[in-house]
Amino acid sequence: MKDLEIFDLEDFMYNEVNITAYRIVDYSNSMIRSVLKEMNKYHPDVSQKLLHQNHLIKASSAMMFDSVYALALGLNQFFKSAQNLAELHSSSSSQERIASFEMLNSYASCLNESAWNNGLTLFNYIDSLSFNGLTGIVSFKEGIRYNMRTELLKLQNFRLEKVGEFYHSTSLLNITDLEAFMIWKRRNVTLRVSTVIMEPYIRRIRRSSKQFGKKTTLTETIGYEGFCIDLLNAISKIVGFSFEIYEVEDGRFGAFDEKTGEWHGLIREIIDKRANLAIGPLTISYARENVIDFTKPYMNLGIGILFKMPTHAPTRLFSFMSPLAVDIWLYVVAAYLLVSLTLFIVARFSPNEWLNPHPCLAEQDSMKINQFNLADSFWFTVVTLMKQGCEMNPKSLSTRIIGAIWWFFTLILISSYTANLAAFLTVERITTPIESVEDLAHQSKIRYGTLINSSTMSFFRDSKLLIYQKMWRFMQEHPENFVNSYEEGRDRVLEGEYAFLMESTMIDYMVQRDCNLVQIGGLLDSKGYGIATQKGSEWKDKISLSILELQEKGELQMIYDKWWKSPGLTCTDELKNKDGKANPLGLGNIGGVFVVLLLGLAAALFSALMEFMLKNPQNQSFSMLRVQKTPNAIVDESNMMNSESSQTYPF
Repeated sequence: MKDLEIFDLEDFMYNEVNITAYRIVDYSNSMIRSVLKEMNKYHPDVSQKLLHQNHLIKASSAMMFDSVYALALGLNQFFKSAQNLAELHSSSSSQERIASFEMLNSYASCLNESAWNNGLTLFNYIDSLSFNGLTGIVSFKEGIRYNMRTELLKLQNFRLEKVGEFYHSTSLLNITDLEAFMIWKRRNVTLRVSTVIMEPYIRRIRRSSKQFGKKTTLTETIGYEGFCIDLLNAISKIVGFSFEIYEVEDGRFGAFDEKTGEWHGLIREIIDKRANLAIGPLTISYARENVIDFTKPYMNLGIGILFKMPTHAPTRLFSFMSPLAVDIWLYVVAAYLLVSLTLFIVARFSPNEWLNPHPCLAEQDSMKINQFNLADSFWFTVVTLMKQGCEMNPKSLSTRIIGAIWWFFTLILISSYTANLAAFLTVERITTPIESVEDLAHQSKIRYGTLINSSTMSFFRDSKLLIYQKMWRFMQEHPENFVNSYEEGRDRVLEGEYAFLMESTMIDYMVQRDCNLVQIGGLLDSKGYGIATQKGSEWKDKISLSILELQEKGELQMIYDKWWKSPGLTCTDELKNKDGKANPLGLGNIGGVFVVLLLGLAAALFSALMEFMLKNPQNQSFSMLRVQKTPNAIVDESNMMNSESSQTYPF
């Protein structure tokens, strides 16, 4: 089979299909690569027809190229020979000069059925050629391609590899990789897997076993469990291998040390080929991808902010005033004063507001009074503001307009206040010192840091965004904010005044198990966790396919829920008492209302006392005298006064 390389073989690579093909173009030849490169530059439309998208050329196109090139070389030799012959016969007879001229200026017509006179000469020149073409050494013997060589290819290790050469002239097949033709399949392969202990991905467990005999012995062995172990078990069943787990000595994931120029941690284990695979919360990054290979990501995540659960806002005595801002309260007082004074002035100018207090007595028309005096104007305004009834009603059109527009104002104001008051008093507020990464970067009170030598640390170090560069400079100035483990970062967060920048999956795990922790803001980036393999490993694509299969079946999500959302181990929103949960009102919420009531009663008593003290002394003594008399005495005194006025005396 030819031109196999230009086809998509992904459907066959991972199913151990036996495919053998041959190739006539040697892409390892520098001359051929140079020609293909120039061909690709020649013209986009032409190159797209001749070359495949991965810059491979079809066998037919390569042969056509060599054919045209052979014809060009043959014609070149033909015309050179004719010119030499013409120069040689320049001093000869006219007949020989004519023959040389006809040889130089002759041509072959495609419409002429007769053979070209110089065709055999040109054929002999082409037959004698030998040159390096795209299809190898091009030479002919009696018009037939001679000494042609083709490469034998076989699909193995998830790509087409050269396994031999075939020489057509001698029919000799030279196999360079005999193992490729053996019926062989990996079975019972045990892979060494390196990891770092971190819950819930990997954690140690101790297994106890009893051995019975003459003497019963109890032995303990260390095993491993976690999300990654369940993932490996599922992958191994699909791909077909067994594995053994061991911990990396330095306990690190792997970063490049610029001082030593070497990698450490899990990445070093893969580079040195001490491990076939490395698994754990290992982030796929550009720097790591240059030295090792990664499978498809089995988990997508980003960088988040872990912070201590914010404290609830303390209740205020006058919290009933919170629905309206202070300036709004001041505007309401100003509006109250303005409307009251306007009502008083307009009522004074309006004739319809001057009324006779005794309508039955016409002689008292000159004694008309205005019901909207200064005190009553303020009383009318405050009573209508509180939506209470009032015995005074405007009579004139002008005062009624003032009353109507004031009622409309109070309707909107009271409705807005009531609606907002319900939210302020029944929903418990939480004070959060930071709400986003911008808030964190623009303050210095709350410290923040990352896990040392982690991908999160590399993210801030290599970032080109100004805000992340500012945060990296802050972390460099305070190296004590870096931590050596996620547990240490969590403990520092619980101590307060510290924010830990870490992967969102670990934040989710910690937040669901500790009600004092919370994630602040959204994600800073997007990345994934993958399984590390050696560069060019045959296991990379097999494991990647198995991960995709587990994702499509939903098994990967089931494993995640098992270790992240186990019933009884998670901290629910009810336990966290998050913002938005209604709570019963306490004295701290509406205690200010009682204070206002007591102040109002105190003001009323003070006003009554002042009125009593400031009255006329004569009226004061008369009132005191009447208070000391009995009701019968008062009646008798009244009768006496009437008798005296009528000059009737009973005695």
